[in-house]
Amino acid sequence: MAVARSSTDTYDPEAVEAKWRSRWKERRTNSADLHNAGRPYFNLMMYPYPSAEGLHVGNVFAFVGADVHGRFRRLQGWDVFEPIGFDAFGIHSENYALKVNAHPAELIPANITRFREQLKRIGLMLDWDHEVQTIDPRYYRWTQWIFLKLFAGGLAEKKKAPVNWCPECKTVLANEQVIDGRCERHPDTAVHQRLLEQWFFRITNYAERLLENHTWLDWSESTRLMQTNWIGRSEGAELVFETPTGEPIRVFTTRPDTVFGATYMVLAPEHPMVESLTTAEQRPTVHEYQRRAAEMDVVARRVGEKEKTGVFTGSYARNPATGESVPIWAADYVLMEYGTGAIMAVPAHDERDYEFAEKYGLEIRPVIEATGSGERGAGPGVSGSGSDAASGGTAPRSPLPYTGWDAVLINSAQFDGMSCREAVPAITGWLEEQGLGRRQVQFRLHDWCISRQRYWGPPIPIIYCDECGTMPVPEEDLPVLLPELEDFRPDESGVSPLARHEEWLRVPCPECGKLGRRETDVSDTFLDSSWYFLRYPSTEFDDRAVDEALTKKWLPVDSYIGGNEHAVLHLMYARFITMALHDLGYLPFEEPFTRFRAHGTIVKDGAKMSKSRGNVVVPDEYIARWGADTFRMYLMFLGPYQEGGDFRDEGISGIRRFLDKAWALVAAAPRGDRGKRSPEAERKLHQTIRGVTSDLEELRYNTAISKLMEYVNVLRGSPEPGAASGVLLEPFVIMLAPLAPYLAEECWERLGHGTSVFDAGWPAYDESLAREEEIELVVQVNGKVRGRLHVAPGLSENEAVERALAEDSVKRFLDGREVKKVVYVPDRLVNLVV
Repeated sequence: MAVARSSTDTYDPEAVEAKWRSRWKERRTNSADLHNAGRPYFNLMMYPYPSAEGLHVGNVFAFVGADVHGRFRRLQGWDVFEPIGFDAFGIHSENYALKVNAHPAELIPANITRFREQLKRIGLMLDWDHEVQTIDPRYYRWTQWIFLKLFAGGLAEKKKAPVNWCPECKTVLANEQVIDGRCERHPDTAVHQRLLEQWFFRITNYAERLLENHTWLDWSESTRLMQTNWIGRSEGAELVFETPTGEPIRVFTTRPDTVFGATYMVLAPEHPMVESLTTAEQRPTVHEYQRRAAEMDVVARRVGEKEKTGVFTGSYARNPATGESVPIWAADYVLMEYGTGAIMAVPAHDERDYEFAEKYGLEIRPVIEATGSGERGAGPGVSGSGSDAASGGTAPRSPLPYTGWDAVLINSAQFDGMSCREAVPAITGWLEEQGLGRRQVQFRLHDWCISRQRYWGPPIPIIYCDECGTMPVPEEDLPVLLPELEDFRPDESGVSPLARHEEWLRVPCPECGKLGRRETDVSDTFLDSSWYFLRYPSTEFDDRAVDEALTKKWLPVDSYIGGNEHAVLHLMYARFITMALHDLGYLPFEEPFTRFRAHGTIVKDGAKMSKSRGNVVVPDEYIARWGADTFRMYLMFLGPYQEGGDFRDEGISGIRRFLDKAWALVAAAPRGDRGKRSPEAERKLHQTIRGVTSDLEELRYNTAISKLMEYVNVLRGSPEPGAASGVLLEPFVIMLAPLAPYLAEECWERLGHGTSVFDAGWPAYDESLAREEEIELVVQVNGKVRGRLHVAPGLSENEAVERALAEDSVKRFLDGREVKKVVYVPDRLVNLVV
């Protein structure tokens, strides 16, 4: 297609971008042929939740980085599928609707419309034919279907558990959503603990697999580490402490080698055995303590720095190793959600236990001693803080509490003198023979609470019947539609607003037909996002969640880019749901994301963006002024993509000047191969292709842009006529395309092409043409520079030494002495040691 050009043309981003948005839509340039693709590549970006403020710069930074990768893969010959959707249910949306006194059913669709317009303007290669919205009944029908499948498979259960309750949100919060005892959404609101019946998914069944698969997943190391720490695998033993009630207390410990030093026990205040173990005399005191502990959130109780408090139950347990009676306490530093909700307290070798024993005058008995710290006599136990008395006054002891492993046992009967590491299996095996212990692996990970006592979410598809019990909604009755509810404001009752909709609430039992009642909790928004990527290829089907053929063709996801803040929520839950559906026979793979990269964070003028600081970047304003391509490239140029950078207004103009230069080169370029090619420019071209290819593979977008800038400077500065010929510009335009797609399309057309630049194919480089014609080789004698050689690159060591020895300046310093050693750095340096 011939396009009239002039060297006086100026770059008008608004006109160029409007033209190519229209072209892409007409030609369906960004629509993947899902059924017939020969080289499928699923390029996924984390879908946004449509807040009223619209897209923020963090969204754009993340999306553009993922888009650059997808466009690069397309130019490499892949059939790239880059879909988008909206995470539109959830508490964020509902809270905003309450704040502005609007209904989310009206507010959120309007927000989605605004988001869609913004996303289209940014120039992303999005396939809008497969958009998903989690609020669409055609979508959440299948979210409910997943719940039913997990329920049938024994992976969903309702149980009473202590949960974090936000009095402002009026719903439960995950532990990850509580920061320093306060709600992440309401920093001024203290979170309390409530004991509620909730629906849980048994993600703990998959803890080992979630860890093991990290060994082969191609994920950012930081993300893997965060998940590993959150899962928290610990190897140890379960030990049995017998009690007067006849029901033993079971504890998990990673240090069974210290059991001879267990001088008291601690139960979580909400432990079910506290009531039966509390004596009549202690009951009022224990009940008051339980009441106070219930007002604290789980996260605050985890903080180790707070002062230890507790209460004696009045009962004693039997130490399985010593046979001694040890007092049983209740204390809030022990959590019901970790292990068994009970611990054996070894104050001589645990910081928390030591502080507690010091405060309440409990016995502190050392049973391990650091090697080399003194004699190991068997001293008696001590009470209170007199830890130096533990040695019996005969020899210096390890300072208490000593928690290390490089130690030997003392005060431990037949195990005295054994190293700690040897004692762990030895003592565990000894107790196992007596039926008082067994080896065990414990995880920090807890089952996933999916219940939310709110309105704006998918109703959990369960019906309660007085005759039949808990009944799943039949699949043919899905979706359970979220009813229209004018008064959707939550209250302090802990019951969802849906319970107020009597007509919706009362339904026949699917088994016996008698009147039952629906579950009124809605499911966590993280359930919506745990499978959205599975739905994208199958949006054309209403009779199945995922199409078997298309799922096998396009999944798992080839590349997923998102924020590390989702490492232990969304990413963990998505892995679990995929594993569960795989085990239930619905997916042919168990990991959803083959490759995951965490993007960095954008700050403004050195500070994190926030409304209170007044430094929030609204993309629309910058795009209107500078153009989408300039904005895209500036964000990618701020710093390494996986680290982020500092957004400063003055920096964006440099990118715009670069694009103006690129535009001018194309406008002035002769067609085809006319004009003499500059050897310098041709060499720089092949070097640029080599460098940019490598940089884009590794998401080093900032350095790729630097290389493109260098190339443009070479073309503009060459004295040779025709240095910027079409032949030398076309590969440049292709390399620019992933970063600045609008401008690249226009330049490609102006260079005489009638098809999209993204159908052009990625340029290849010739290594021989990329090599410099001559390099400078530094010659040293005994580490001091004695000469410089101008030679062809790629010289062998023997050739380099031969050339160096022939140099007069070098001969003078050798003075006939024998060369004993040669240090050669190819194309840089040869050092002769004499």
